Amino acid sequence: MDLQSNAWKYRWLLVTAGGLVMGAALGVRHVQGLFLQPVTIGHDWSREAFGFALAIQNLVWGLAQPFTGIIADRFGSARIVLFGAVAYALGLLAMAYAGTPGQFTLGGGVLIGIALSGTGFGAIYGALSRIFPPEHRSWALGVTGAIAGFGQFCMVPFAQGMINGIGWMSALLVLAALMVLMAPLAVFLRDGHSSHASEQQDQSVGSAIREAFRHRGFWLLNAGFLACGFQLAFIGAHLPAYLVDKGMDAKQAGASLAIIALANVIGTYVCGYVGGFMRRKYVLSVIYLVRALAMVLFWVLPLSPWSMYAFCFVFGLIWLGTVPLTSGLVSQIFGVKYISTLFGFVFFGHQLGGFFGVWLGGRVFDATKSYDLLWIGAIALGVISAALHWPINDRKVERPASPVLGPLGTAA
Repeated sequence: MDLQSNAWKYRWLLVTAGGLVMGAALGVRHVQGLFLQPVTIGHDWSREAFGFALAIQNLVWGLAQPFTGIIADRFGSARIVLFGAVAYALGLLAMAYAGTPGQFTLGGGVLIGIALSGTGFGAIYGALSRIFPPEHRSWALGVTGAIAGFGQFCMVPFAQGMINGIGWMSALLVLAALMVLMAPLAVFLRDGHSSHASEQQDQSVGSAIREAFRHRGFWLLNAGFLACGFQLAFIGAHLPAYLVDKGMDAKQAGASLAIIALANVIGTYVCGYVGGFMRRKYVLSVIYLVRALAMVLFWVLPLSPWSMYAFCFVFGLIWLGTVPLTSGLVSQIFGVKYISTLFGFVFFGHQLGGFFGVWLGGRVFDATKSYDLLWIGAIALGVISAALHWPINDRKVERPASPVLGPLGTAA
């Protein structure tokens, strides 16, 4: 069955496979905030120790993404996805049996960070960007993101129920088994040689990287994406604890992540769809401004269950919608032959922000017993990111045509 040559015929199989893998990977990551209090209380660790492990996870994910992207662009995404699923399971096992913060960081930080580079946005969106032609690409990325978002939503009550029912350690073991079950789906993400990258057949990976590094918009996209990583990592890891600190119970705190994930199902699809006919850079600028406004209102207004539900729903609508838009912008400017590699470099900015969002959340709280400085930082970064995206030159890079050789090997 040639999936790539018949991408539209098998479109639902392809996007479902990609969505399930990414949904499981991002879903497990999404619920890690639910483990903060039981793990730190069970081991008598500080929040900074837990936050540092997740911060390293974000940083390693970002550092590994360009390298897994190069491998995916060279040998196909299926191998990377398979490797990532297995590495994810090993990382969860290491978290479950860790006896020290260092061991916990090795499993939850280093191993899972590497695993996410093979099962997250870069690998899945990269594969689908090559498999689907330009006219169907936004649809494919949007639907895949929506399926993944639904997986994240389902993961919240699933993980919370396991933590309450069988304990956090056993819950991590079940999640490890789930990632093993995802591994065979890699077979449906064999992208191989893409006919949609024909305009780049003579370009080497080194040339593609140099071309991107000379492009001002590439660095603006990188810097702007940092805000996204900071905001998502801070809220995903610390929002449940923040709500409990403010007097809400654990069920309401868990519901915050569930609402975000559910709204993300709608938001990711809509953002991917809108990116098919509106200029992506402007949509991204608006998203970051809406995020900043939502955080301001949530932070300054009196906290109640309804204000929390409203904030989480609004934030969820624009939670991961930035990713298909950013990936689409990279492929729009530079083409798809090296999309996994180039998106990997852009994604490093996202994960650098994620590192500081998670780590500073624990660090600042332990020092001040408050998250206020983090809310201020997240709001400011949202405004800055909106300003950085607006001037990006999103026109396709013009490359000199390859010379046509005559019968004697000279240019015709």
